[in-house]
Amino acid sequence: MLERLQHRLGLQTIPGVFFTSAGIAVLFVALAIPYDKAVAASFGELTGWVARNLGWFYILSVSSLLVFLLALAVSRYGRIRLGADDSRPDYSNLTWFTMLFAAGIGTILMFWGVAEPISHFARPPFDGVESGSEQAASSAMTIALYHFGLHTWTIFAMPGLAIGYFAYRHHLPMRISSLFYPILGERTFGPWGWAVDVIAVLGTLFGVATSLGLGTLQLNSGLNYLFGVPASGLVQVLLIAVIASIAATSVALGLDKGVRRLSQLNILLALGLLLFVFVVGPTVFIAEGMVQSVGDYFDALPWLAFWTETFRESDWQRNWTLFYWAWTISWAPYVGIFIARISRGRTIREFVAGVLFAPTAFTLVWFGIFGLSAIHVEVSGQIPLAEQVRTDPSVAIFAFLEAFPLAETASALSVVIIVIFFTTSSDSASLVIDMLTRRDDQPSLVRQRIFWAATQGVIAATLLLAGGLEALQNVITSLGLPFCILLVFMAVSLYRALHADYRGYSVDDLVRGRAFPEVEAGADPKQETEYVPEAIDRD
Repeated sequence: MLERLQHRLGLQTIPGVFFTSAGIAVLFVALAIPYDKAVAASFGELTGWVARNLGWFYILSVSSLLVFLLALAVSRYGRIRLGADDSRPDYSNLTWFTMLFAAGIGTILMFWGVAEPISHFARPPFDGVESGSEQAASSAMTIALYHFGLHTWTIFAMPGLAIGYFAYRHHLPMRISSLFYPILGERTFGPWGWAVDVIAVLGTLFGVATSLGLGTLQLNSGLNYLFGVPASGLVQVLLIAVIASIAATSVALGLDKGVRRLSQLNILLALGLLLFVFVVGPTVFIAEGMVQSVGDYFDALPWLAFWTETFRESDWQRNWTLFYWAWTISWAPYVGIFIARISRGRTIREFVAGVLFAPTAFTLVWFGIFGLSAIHVEVSGQIPLAEQVRTDPSVAIFAFLEAFPLAETASALSVVIIVIFFTTSSDSASLVIDMLTRRDDQPSLVRQRIFWAATQGVIAATLLLAGGLEALQNVITSLGLPFCILLVFMAVSLYRALHADYRGYSVDDLVRGRAFPEVEAGADPKQETEYVPEAIDRD
């Protein structure tokens, strides 16, 4: 029946994945609009249950995956390429990095670059730390870097590495379900695999919708500051429609013409804003603070990575760390596939080093400049930033820029950067969702990509109208859990495949139990032979 519907609509999809994902998204919107309070309350209760009972699982999983990736990079598997042994990267390091940044957490940095450090500076989460103190400033920077540094990029790197490995080295379809081929075998290409891809699609839809929602709140605040545009639900819905339209145009142009050019433009604009704040702000204070913040971050990382608030009654971790991890995890399918698409030919060691450390270094600089400058503005009494952020986090960067010369120009530039960041996030996600919902041998239809871009916008508008920032946080914290579980199994599957690959066996050998036969006494192990991966022609 679904195949007949697909032919009637002129689509090119895997019907079980496409229509199930689209149906669930439509059902959510249909229920959330008339029953917004009930839906918001239900997700609030679900989020509370997840935080109380499974918050530790989020913390342990992400930190363990970071250790796993670092171990892979320095191990004997680090020399394995994402592709044939003679393959080389498609993009230069600079182009690769700009695409990583713009499609990854550029949107998040614009929203939280000022808001998070100031929030923790005014209300420290650790016992015995006095608000507004030197220790509060140090811990505020450490927490911000913890939330947006190595752990965030671990969540993106794990699926990106696994997808690139299985797609380019073993020629499996570039879908999340392919990562479980060593575990599921041929069932990967049936209902079990479709279920995995549906989870990935829904996670991506709601994760990007959450970002669009946060970005819209911030954009509305910027337009209110610059032009007096009222901050209201109607204006926010209109802004989402405009961003979705721009994203649809970009996604129709494809990866190279649309996403790459927008990414390169936006990184230049973001660097310009960053340099402006550094030069006109407290330059020496920023430089000294960045050096100290790096040391504080790496000093606190071992215990902070496993901190679960066991001995205190607080909702802090639910509202911050768990929300961030769940939000990032929901982005992981889309960002992972996007990173894999632009990373063919790199070794595992190059991939892990690049994806973990290059964006983290930029994050350190970003929070060093914006976060430390914001703390300086607050301490000097120029602007009551903490009070404004407590009232409305979306206004943080615009209130912050009032303390500098050319405030209106800088705020206008920030608005442009925000729009482009959300556009690249939305169009990249639409390209990836389209890949997840069709076979490799089917063409990518523009109308399908536009459909997913529009769906993201509709979900974002629905979540905003259903409860604003709190609704966004509750929905994403709940929906991130299924994919967090998949990330753990993903690591197991990747390790099994790498171990077989190193010994000279294919993933088919692994599935059929032939990968690790006992070696007869005196015989040479098969790992001594050169292995050329076999193509697996399945969709």
